[in-house]
Amino acid sequence: MRITVKTISKCLIYLRASTKDQDAERCVQSLIAFATENNLEYTIFKENISGTKLNRPELEKLLNSANDGDVLLVESVDRLSRLQAKDFETLKAKINLKGLKLVVHDLPTTHISLTTTDNISNALLVPINNLLIDLLATVARLDNEKRIERIKQGLARVGYKATGKKPNSIKHNEIRKHLNNGSLTKEEIAKLVDVGVATVYRVAAKDNAA
Repeated sequence: MRITVKTISKCLIYLRASTKDQDAERCVQSLIAFATENNLEYTIFKENISGTKLNRPELEKLLNSANDGDVLLVESVDRLSRLQAKDFETLKAKINLKGLKLVVHDLPTTHISLTTTDNISNALLVPINNLLIDLLATVARLDNEKRIERIKQGLARVGYKATGKKPNSIKHNEIRKHLNNGSLTKEEIAKLVDVGVATVYRVAAKDNAA
């Protein structure tokens, strides 16, 4: 579907995947093709972070660089949000405040907003697209919650219990060495060993209690 656009200054492509094991650039070629075929100059923002988090560095960078009338292009609604309803309302408010046109690649009704200049058509399309986007965002959130619950249930069936993060014995021994030496403050030791100050205090307290 070819769209002729004359008034859009920028297309901001947002790519997101949940973990480093997933590829945030998986769909990049199709989004670039959409932008170039429709005469949109594009900039790409990508990050590996959960869609359940409202605060995302690259998304914030995108919003900060956006101008009124720019396009925010995403592959699908779940790439933009798996947020709780309140947080999604906050994100939408930020997008609207910037005057961005949200275009979802796999939701063709959002493409039409780039071409129509008919006020009546726009008045009809806006609530329809908002309803569809809200619905898809809710489905994405619920799907994520169900997936997490299934993982928890599976782990419970095999008797798995989270043990927490294991201490780094090498760094702890290094901390003990400097504590025993007594020539450095706990803050200096933390900086030297590259740990938090709280870790140094925990090691010290554990050794004193032993």
